[in-house]
This record gives sequence, C-alpha cells and structure tokens, in this order.
Amino acid sequence: MTATTSSSAASPVRLEIATLWRLSWPMLVGQLATVGMGVADVAMTGHVSAEELAAVSLGTSVWSIVLVTVMGTMMAINTVVAHEIGAARYDQIPHSVRQSMWKGLLVGLVACLFANLCTLLFDHVGLAQHVADRAALFLHVISVGMPAFACYRALYGYTTSINQTKPIMWIAIFGLVFNVVSNWLLVYGNWGFPRLGAVGCAVSTAVGMWLMLGAMIVWIKYAPAYRMTYPFTGWEGPDWKEIGAMLRLGLPIGVTYFAEVSAFGLIGLLVARFGVVAVSSHQVALNFASLVFMVPLSFSIGMMTRVGQAMGEGNPVRARFVGWVGVGTSVAFGALSAIFIALFRWQIAAVYTSDPAVQAACANLLLLAALFQLSDATQVATASAIRGYQVTRPPMIIQLVAFWGISLPLGCILGLAPQWFPWTPDAPLETTGFWIGLVVALTVAAVLLTWSFEKLARQRIREGAKDELMHT
Repeated sequence: MTATTSSSAASPVRLEIATLWRLSWPMLVGQLATVGMGVADVAMTGHVSAEELAAVSLGTSVWSIVLVTVMGTMMAINTVVAHEIGAARYDQIPHSVRQSMWKGLLVGLVACLFANLCTLLFDHVGLAQHVADRAALFLHVISVGMPAFACYRALYGYTTSINQTKPIMWIAIFGLVFNVVSNWLLVYGNWGFPRLGAVGCAVSTAVGMWLMLGAMIVWIKYAPAYRMTYPFTGWEGPDWKEIGAMLRLGLPIGVTYFAEVSAFGLIGLLVARFGVVAVSSHQVALNFASLVFMVPLSFSIGMMTRVGQAMGEGNPVRARFVGWVGVGTSVAFGALSAIFIALFRWQIAAVYTSDPAVQAACANLLLLAALFQLSDATQVATASAIRGYQVTRPPMIIQLVAFWGISLPLGCILGLAPQWFPWTPDAPLETTGFWIGLVVALTVAAVLLTWSFEKLARQRIREGAKDELMHT
C-alpha cells in the first residue's frame, strides 16, 4: 500500500519532468550552440596569441553585458504569448509578435549605439594601446549584428511559448557551424582570406546573427505549426502603447540580467590592470561557466512557459507545482556540473589556451566556478518561475542588491585591498577576490529568490481560491 501510494504520488513529478525535458532539450542544444559561438571565438583566438585573446576577452566583456541585457529585455514576449496560449486567445498572438519585432528593432539599435560608446572606456583600463584598439575594433564590428539578434529573440520567445523549440535548435546549430567555419577562414587567414585575428571573430558573429534571423523568418513562414498564429500576414506599424507595455514587462528582466552579467563584465575590466594573463584567465573561466549555465537557463525558460500557460488557464496550484519541478531539475544539474568542473578544471583550461600561465590561473578560477553552480542554478530557475506569473520587478531588485550591493564592493575589497578600507587582506587577492564576491552574491540571490517565488505562488493560490468562492 505504501509503495503504491509513493509511486502514484511521484508520477505527476516524473510526468512534468518529462514534459519539461521535451520542451527544453531543443532549447538546451540551441543555447549551447549559441554560447558555443563565443567559446569558438575565445578558443580559436587563444591559439593566435595572448594579445589577440586579450582583445577578444576585453571586447567580449562588454559585448556579453549588452547581449544578455537585450536577451532579457526581449523575454517579455515569452510570458505574454504563454499566457495567451493558456487562455486560448490565439487571435491575439500575431499582433503581440509583430509589436515585439518592432520593439526588437528599437532595442537592438539602442544596444548597438551603447556598445560602440563603451569602446571609449578601453583606453582607460590599463592594457597596452594596441590591445585596446583591437578590442574597440572588435566591438565596432560585432555590434552590427545586434538589431538582428534582438528581432531574433522576439521570434525565439514566440516559438518557444507555442511549444515549438526544435527550430531554435537547428538554427543555432547552423549559426555555430557558420561561426566556426568563418572563424577558421578569417581568424587564421586560410584559403586566401585575410588574417584578421580578433576582428575575424567579430565579422563571423555579426554576419551569423543576420543569417539566423533570416532562417527563423523562413522557418516560421513555411512550417505548418505556425499557421494558426502566423504573425506576418500583413503590414502593421508600431503600436507604442503595446510596445510600452512590453518594455515595462521586459526592462526589469533586462536589468536583472544586466545586474549579473555586468558584474562579471565589470570584473573583466577591473582585472585588466593585473595584465594579459589575469584578463585572459578570467574570460576563459567565465566563458566556460556561461556555457554550463545554458543548461539550467534552458530548463528555466521552458519552465517559465509552463508556469505562464498554467496561469493563463487560471490554475495557480499547477503553476506552483510546475515551477518547483523546474527549480528542482535545474538544481540537480547544478550539483552535477559542480562536480564536473572541480574534477576537470585543468583539462577545461587546456582546451581554451596553450599558455601555461593562463591555464594555471584559469584552473583556480574554475574551482570557484564549481562552488557557485548550485546557487547559480537556483537563482535562474526561481527568477524564471516568478516571471512566469508576469512579475518581473522583485528579481530585478534582488539581483541589483546581490551583485551591485554585495559582489562588486566585496570583490573590490578582496581583489584590490584598498588601504583606506579598515578590513582588507594583507595582499590583494586580485582576480580570485572578485570571484569570491561572485560566489557570495549568487548565494544571496538564490536564497532571496527562492523565498520570493514561494511567497508569490502561495499568494496567487489564495487569490485564486478567493475568486472561486466569489463565483460560487
């Protein structure tokens, strides 16, 4: 009797995990392929020279901040469409997608301008002038792809929320293959192409983003799954009221992503004063940690869709259930990734660079990356669950406090050991000190977001029960 009851109780969890996996695994492959472009840029440039690797590392520090902020800002369409699917308002979806595309164009152009303005900082981070110039040129070139990326993320959110995730996988794989091949031609100057080094990576990535947008539009046009909600039936100008509503929903997500990634990126700029080895090892460790992070992120995006659809159906009890299953799945992967990184950190460093000094510094940072895997998986999952309820400000506030109120100040104290501060280490811990600050920040964020998700879920259940009583 007990065994039967236990099996019966566990079956809804297993069923939800299976459903979440079917929704998320194509996104996982797509996310890994997308991040793989950055991995290819860093790894392939690392075998040219330490200076070229430093230029890509510095440029990518800024580029990653802009890219992920745009990705978060565009994520509003995910929860909007998921709620419309749950409520069976299919006729509203094409309008929402078209307006999200206009929003993407606006956000992409602003991000492109911002990325170019950031190059003015490169003359003041302590690197050799020729490395700073190469990093600036890298950013100028790669920023041309930003409008395409923002519009692609609008279509990404749309197709994810109608449970069509395989296009994301295949298009991202296409983008990765294009990026690696074009890097091989342009970074190293093979087959008579110019040897561009770091700039070759920027050209490959920018062109690849436009090709991925085109591929997504073509897929949506011809795949039968999109016929009921096909968004490109005719011309529709911008509806600024609708775009404003999406910005109010999406900007806090963008700021949330910015808070975390900018902390990592700003650390990249701060550690540049410690030399080429420090900035290169930081970027390599961060690049691999970002690659691993795509797994819980993919589960979280799938779970956000599931929570949004449940809330669109008016079922807050199910929303809480699918949310916690998604969180548990992400945390389980976080535990596995922590073990893997700790055991194979030297081999990981060797894949990126052949420089022994960079390898040694990178292996030390990867040990700290292993420490924050559990908290990183927890915070991204709980934040996505909260967004599934179309609530975006609490995660923003928590991330800002954690990363800008705790991580960066603590990192500066430990890494720089300023003499004016009364409690500093005897000698600066340099890059290691900044990464200790990141470990603490991710832990704080995980705890606060877990508490916020449970509080919100219970509140929505009580509100749903009250509404049901009023209608009986």
